[in-house]
Amino acid sequence: MDNLFDRPWFLRLTALVLALFFFITVQAKEDDASRNTIGDTVDIIHDVPVEVYYDTENLVVTGVPETVNVTIEGPVNIVQSTKYMKDFSVKVDLRKLLIGEHSVQIKTENLSDKLQVKLDPATITVNIEEKITQSFRVDPELNERLLAEDYNVVKMEVEPSSIEVTGAKSVVEAISFVKVSATKEKGIDKSFEQKARVRVLDRELNKLNVTIVPEEVNVKVQIEENNKEVPIVLKQKGTPMDGVTINSISSDVKEVKLYGSRGILDPIKEMRVNVDVSDITESGTYEVTLPKPRGVKNISADKIKVLINVTKVTGSEETAPEVSVDPETEPETEATAQMKVTKKFSNVPIEIRGLHQQFKSTFNKPENGLVDVTVTADQDVINSLKMSDFRLFIDTSQVDAEGEQSFPIQTELPDGIAWKLSDEEVTLEIVLT
Repeated sequence: MDNLFDRPWFLRLTALVLALFFFITVQAKEDDASRNTIGDTVDIIHDVPVEVYYDTENLVVTGVPETVNVTIEGPVNIVQSTKYMKDFSVKVDLRKLLIGEHSVQIKTENLSDKLQVKLDPATITVNIEEKITQSFRVDPELNERLLAEDYNVVKMEVEPSSIEVTGAKSVVEAISFVKVSATKEKGIDKSFEQKARVRVLDRELNKLNVTIVPEEVNVKVQIEENNKEVPIVLKQKGTPMDGVTINSISSDVKEVKLYGSRGILDPIKEMRVNVDVSDITESGTYEVTLPKPRGVKNISADKIKVLINVTKVTGSEETAPEVSVDPETEPETEATAQMKVTKKFSNVPIEIRGLHQQFKSTFNKPENGLVDVTVTADQDVINSLKMSDFRLFIDTSQVDAEGEQSFPIQTELPDGIAWKLSDEEVTLEIVLT
């Protein structure tokens, strides 16, 4: 070995080998460093917004995605700075295209030339349409299951009642419903008012992409307890005092409103009010308390005023003292007053009016539909009365179902008489023909 190290060629060869070894080692490290700083690295930038250029004043464009994913490949330092800085843009320029459907490419701007770029999607199909504006009426709605028991919606109003909708012509023409929903917590029992957003929907109730002005409207909802208006039927009750005849009983109040559940109110056809005449001695206006039917929660009026017209009947005229008068000198005189006379007219028929042809009826009470009419009047009036002067009838125009039903007897009688019926109402059995 000592001899080898003493030889020049051996030293030269050793130096060459060492030089080659160090050169290869350094070059490999430089290549590794170059790969780590300059080599091709791939990364994805998600949800990059897409900018669209077109005539926004007169046109509407559909089919352009809001964002795209951008894949970039290139040197690590450029890829990383691009991803974090995001100083580039993605755009679609449609300004030179006409109305209709087009296939266009999405382009990028301000990206380094050293990067390879892929877009997802890269090509899209867009539809360019004419922009139109049209007015639509807004229809309010409320889920009735939110209402408290025995309450219902009386009226719903919207302010403003119509809105302006702007969008693509095909989309605006597809509008089938413009609605606004009022809502509150379950158990609504009072009227309320609120702001709500308008919804524009197509025939399949899909929400449409349009511009709405205004987007919110004011909704007024009027809530009321279930009610029903029924006619008031006055019925005479009790026996008038001696010497008093009841000519008529009437009231300016013809109807009353009842409140309660539908099941209770539906069968009620009228409000029968008994007017006690046993203590009536003269004509006048009297206050009568309205009875509350079973199950009814409330009545619109607790009392009504009733006008009662009476005639006081004297049993006989007072006898004048006897005076001797010469028949030849006695003046001719006329009676200044006549005696009131009472007479009963039996078996007066009752006419059925207004019954729909799909029904037929039979009398349950009174039998055969005949009643007695007791009339009090001056003697000469009584003498002139005939059976045909009495027209008694019942109104059945509101009948809409089968079964036993009662109706008050109504009269068309001559003037100047007081009368009383043996029955105040009629019971009919109604059946379908």
